Amino acid sequence: MKGGILIVGCGKMGSAMLEGWIDRGTAPTSVHVIEPSEEAANALRKQFGVNIYASADALPEGLAPSAVVLAVKPQVMDDVVPGYKAYAAAGAVFLSIAAGKTIAYFESHLGSAAAIVRTMPNTPAAIRRGMTVAVANGNVSSAQKASCSALLEAVGKVEWIDDEALMDGVVAVSGSGPAYIFLLAEAMAAAGVKAGLPKELSARLARETVSGAGELLAQSPEEPATLRKNVTSPGGTTAAALDVLMADDGLQPVMDKALAAAAKRSKELG
Repeated sequence: MKGGILIVGCGKMGSAMLEGWIDRGTAPTSVHVIEPSEEAANALRKQFGVNIYASADALPEGLAPSAVVLAVKPQVMDDVVPGYKAYAAAGAVFLSIAAGKTIAYFESHLGSAAAIVRTMPNTPAAIRRGMTVAVANGNVSSAQKASCSALLEAVGKVEWIDDEALMDGVVAVSGSGPAYIFLLAEAMAAAGVKAGLPKELSARLARETVSGAGELLAQSPEEPATLRKNVTSPGGTTAAALDVLMADDGLQPVMDKALAAAAKRSKELG
């Protein structure tokens, strides 16, 4: 059984990737999934028809995947990775989506000759609008890099970088970034209630405004600053709000502090 994909862990991100692969034409029989939860395994088997195993020990002899996708939490990676070392020696490329875990970390568990791709996707992958940044070690061939690109593009856009040191910043901006946008919608809705709006109406206005502005940003060739200026009339209501948000103690210093904290935590997880 040579070739195919082995995905270790199939939570929200892993499931999103799996669905993207199947929809793009990957044969379910070529996908092997490690999922210890019997309930989750049954659901995956029913939905996708892929091969499901409870642990690395249950994998069939002779299995030789071309790619091993590590989609478990970084906190449990120490217990998980060593069980797949044999596939590194057999030439599989390892693709990790775990925040903070470095290429050196995986090489220490899988061997210095292992082909490693470290990535940071984000949760809009669930609707095929994800943003993933990837970096490879020197053992990854051009063919393996292309294969990993195809796997990642199934759930959104992909950017490759050469300097792994940039990944902590990537985690802070795009990996954790969706949560900041969701918090913005929460804060806008709460502020709307304080301004006198009914709770449900305020929540709906905040949700549609954030999602609509995001779609406009996605489709427009204009820079974010230009789009901001386009809706800001001098002396108007938007300008009054932006005077607060863009003050010296406004949004930017808070965002700087938040991203620095996320990047610091990313380093700690490594």
